[in-house]
Amino acid sequence: MIAFNPPTGVLLGRYIPGTEEWEKARGGLCITATEIAAVLGLSPWQSRFSLWHKKAGLPTPPFESNPAVEWGNRLEDAVAQKFADEHPEIQLQKTGTWRHVDREWQRATPDRITADEIVELKTSPFGDGWGPSGSDIFPVHYRCQVTWQQDTLGLFKPGHLAVLIGGWDYREYVIPYDEDDAHVMRSAAEEFLADVRNGVRPPIDGADATYQTIRVQPDGLEDVDVEIPLEDAARYEIAQQQHKATGDELTAAKGILLDHIGTGKRAVVGERRIAYRTVRDGKTYSLSPYTSKDTHA
Repeated sequence: MIAFNPPTGVLLGRYIPGTEEWEKARGGLCITATEIAAVLGLSPWQSRFSLWHKKAGLPTPPFESNPAVEWGNRLEDAVAQKFADEHPEIQLQKTGTWRHVDREWQRATPDRITADEIVELKTSPFGDGWGPSGSDIFPVHYRCQVTWQQDTLGLFKPGHLAVLIGGWDYREYVIPYDEDDAHVMRSAAEEFLADVRNGVRPPIDGADATYQTIRVQPDGLEDVDVEIPLEDAARYEIAQQQHKATGDELTAAKGILLDHIGTGKRAVVGERRIAYRTVRDGKTYSLSPYTSKDTHA
């Protein structure tokens, strides 16, 4: 095992993800590497609103696993082995949960570490948002995660991000430490935690995580009328009308594309892929858009 004594990291422990000890080390008034993107409003899984409720000890939707999460966990070791094969000069090891030596609220649990570098391991079902291996095009929340880990442990050498896309497409990215970005993150985290302490709730946004968090706040049902502001009623009714109109237009547009495709698989314009058709029992099951920046792949 390699010696690992990060300049500013204090080891809290090595916990099994999902256990009570693991949750405790990541709970309370602290910000972890997977949470900093939510603080900045950049997370696809959490919103500032949902994270605020979690940190305030208020009800939040229970975590529900899914195949992507399950196989991400199952394949982590495989991605780590591929990284090790590609870099025989680098020795990887698993690590634990750390806090900053001075900022006890700053926490990080890297997937792997070297003697002085962070290595994050990911899986993705699709290549959306992932540029060619070696580029600087990858989901911004992972950049936030690695930068937070570097800043927590005081490891300022470039970090590594390895991803397996679609079960077979392996790519790697290098993430240099950026002190300016780290400063922005620390400032945002301190302000966020101060809002939690002072009971200053973030505004309601359009994130699904926010809506799901609001859904679990009430407990019970009272048969009463609740007066609401006129502008909020109008916003709801207009959004409902717009949603129906948009839904009708999307249904028509999808029908037109499926009519063009027939028994084919993809709708294209020149070399650009627009949408793809899936089939079950010989019949069309779905039509899904290509959302990657590179729709030539």
